[in-house]
Amino acid sequence: MRSSDTTETSASASNPLKRFSHAWRALQHRNFRLYFTGQSVSLIGTWMTRVATSWLVYRLTGSALLLGLIGFAGQIPTFLLAPFAGVLVDRLNRRKLLVWTQSLAAVQSLALAVLTLAKVITIHEILWLSVMQGLINAFDMPGRQAFLVQMVEDKQDLGNAIALNSSMVNLARLIGPALAGLVIGAVGEGYCFAIDGFSYLAVIASLLMMLVKPGTQTKAATTSMFEQLKEGWVYVSSFRPVRTILLLFALLSLMGMPFMVLMPIFAGSVLHGGPHTFGFLLGASGIGALVSAISLALRKTVRGLTSMIQVSAAMFGAGLMLFGFSRTLWLSLSLMLIVGFGMMQGMAASNTIIQTLVPEDKRGRVMSYYTMAFVGMTPFGSLLAGALAHKLGAPHAVMITGAFCIAGAAWFSTQLKSIRKIMRPIYIEMGIIRSSMEPALEDQAGH
Repeated sequence: MRSSDTTETSASASNPLKRFSHAWRALQHRNFRLYFTGQSVSLIGTWMTRVATSWLVYRLTGSALLLGLIGFAGQIPTFLLAPFAGVLVDRLNRRKLLVWTQSLAAVQSLALAVLTLAKVITIHEILWLSVMQGLINAFDMPGRQAFLVQMVEDKQDLGNAIALNSSMVNLARLIGPALAGLVIGAVGEGYCFAIDGFSYLAVIASLLMMLVKPGTQTKAATTSMFEQLKEGWVYVSSFRPVRTILLLFALLSLMGMPFMVLMPIFAGSVLHGGPHTFGFLLGASGIGALVSAISLALRKTVRGLTSMIQVSAAMFGAGLMLFGFSRTLWLSLSLMLIVGFGMMQGMAASNTIIQTLVPEDKRGRVMSYYTMAFVGMTPFGSLLAGALAHKLGAPHAVMITGAFCIAGAAWFSTQLKSIRKIMRPIYIEMGIIRSSMEPALEDQAGH
């Protein structure tokens, strides 16, 4: 062993934190550090609004179908507009785009707050303001995904940045619902919306403070929007690794992700609780997802991620099916840990693989299809979940959707060999794996 290696090993042994310093290496990049700080504040408010909106709809209507309809209204614009938004993300300055979307999102949350605190809000205002948020998200989500690469200059740190971003989202997901349950119980939903509206100031400030190198700005397009739209679709539909991953998670978003809109019913009717129970269920899911994100941040390489996708999808589906059988709070909370872990493990792993593979000039468009698969399919799932819960009851609804998730994981396992074969030469060229690692590691090449 070289003396430098010996010194490094001794330093790691004397300072345990140094052994895991790779887990937060993306924070060495100033722009990502600013973004991480601003988003950490803003996302707590976002989760408070999600919980408050669901509880407000359930309190006003008591309808599973309307819970599904509000979820549909807030997400269908993403499905319809994401491909066009992706073209604009590849053509416009991404930081300026995000400043606008975050500012508009703040206005939307403050409008909800004013109407709710004035006690004049109806299901119609909630519906239209949810549509407004969906329009904003259609541009904001692919913009944030594509801008991530500009915040982290070293592509080797990209996977860690995605994992840290997931950790941040899920820490907020843990704190936000629990805090929302307390606020709703004490003073009502309107204050959750107000807190969210003002929390956007943190992320807007972080974006304005960033120093983005001129060379990393999006270059002006030389072709028409239609040609760029077509080019993005051809890439996504013909490149098998990306296409396979997106198809799996389109299924999971359609059948599995909408379990969230049914949580007020499980909290109130199945488990006989109130807003605190609702917050605990979402908080348990958030803990599972946070543990998943931390485990991903501790990884040093993208190898092993394709196998993780299929395992996490099966775990997600199994957790949902068992959750449908539960009638006790402690068991339901335990199963939400599994559901949250499986959901986040698959989402972050697929995001990392796609972001690693996609060429920079198509990043905005590809990430718009990623947004479409993960978020754009959810509105249809929200309607389906609401309809199934209305007809068969919420427990049977999640059992059925969980079974579809397990079937999707089984299908993905049949595709692994072919997509790894395609990904292997790309990862060799990037230096992620070495060409000398022949047959013994061939099955892991696309991991």
